[in-house]
Amino acid sequence: MEKSGDNSSKNIIIGFDAKRIVRNGTGLGSYGRTLVNDLAADDSLQLRLYAPDKGRDDLRNQIVSRPNVAFFYPTLHTSHSTLHASYWRTRGIVRDLLRDGVQIYHGLSGELPVGIRKSGIRSIVTIHDLIFLRHPEFYHWLDTKIYAWKFRQTVREADHIIAISECTKRDIIEFGGVDESKISVIYQSFSPQFSAQVAPETLESVRQRYELPNRYVLNVGTIEARKNILLAVKALHYLPEEISLVVVGRRTKYTDKVLEYAKNHGLSHRIKMFHGVPDDDLPAFYAQAETFVYPSIYEGFGIPIIEAISCGLPVVACTGSCLEEAGGPDSLYVAPNDEKAMADAIRQTLKGADGREERIYRSRDYIRRFEGRDVARQVAELYSFLK
Repeated sequence: MEKSGDNSSKNIIIGFDAKRIVRNGTGLGSYGRTLVNDLAADDSLQLRLYAPDKGRDDLRNQIVSRPNVAFFYPTLHTSHSTLHASYWRTRGIVRDLLRDGVQIYHGLSGELPVGIRKSGIRSIVTIHDLIFLRHPEFYHWLDTKIYAWKFRQTVREADHIIAISECTKRDIIEFGGVDESKISVIYQSFSPQFSAQVAPETLESVRQRYELPNRYVLNVGTIEARKNILLAVKALHYLPEEISLVVVGRRTKYTDKVLEYAKNHGLSHRIKMFHGVPDDDLPAFYAQAETFVYPSIYEGFGIPIIEAISCGLPVVACTGSCLEEAGGPDSLYVAPNDEKAMADAIRQTLKGADGREERIYRSRDYIRRFEGRDVARQVAELYSFLK
């Protein structure tokens, strides 16, 4: 156990599945870290973060050090520790939760341990998306089977479900047969670093280190087929030569397909891809772009859209999932297979375009609903209700 202080006087003891908090740099990890940090300001909550190991120091250390926050880890044998960790997180953790007096357990990434309902511990699970059921073509068939089993087991165990968008709520009802009364839509919040002004020296440092183009459209997210960044690459054909595309995200096999297309169509010089960019550098990438593009075919929410708007960028995204919920009515949306429409929308959001500044202003007003303290308040109210 790793503590930051004595928590004995707190009113509600909440346990969290913290695996991705300590292991995932973006996505589910960011969701967990932001939510826990915002909840930590409420002294009536004692937050216990259960992880199979300490994970990455840089990620674990992003959790605020407060008297009501503590990490807990299983005691594992040196041999077969990966197997033991997996079993602990799936089943064995329930014994530890009972031992530690946890009253409510929150699965932050769509999973709950088997037996949590029978133990008497109340449980909440956040489900981010059901893309593996809606679009199984983007997954290995065996992974789809495993994820589907975990989903159905989890909704049986859960006392309540948080969906991070209305789109995800509809999918939970459709694929899980879950009663609507068991689901609350509580939007995902974003890190406050994307609301802060970036210092001029930081902007210049990032520009020089990464050799960023003078004018560029930005995309942030894993470079995989579902994210559909090839659509934005194809849109470059219809945009001014001085406009480049900068992509920040984890590399996959799909990346090679994108780069091959760019090479074969004379676009390589207008595309820059970066992998493993530190979180601290991301706001400077946003701040120096002209437009943010998010051409994903399907998402549970789309947090990079919120980050971009918070940094003062107009957004172009695709129709078909929840992205209109994330970006609001003043972002632009196109079909996920229409590169000419994508190019036209990007053109409408470049610097100097009519209505650009008004669109940014209204979008920033729209995303106030995703601010961390408001999201944390809704989650805390749910804890109090379940207690």
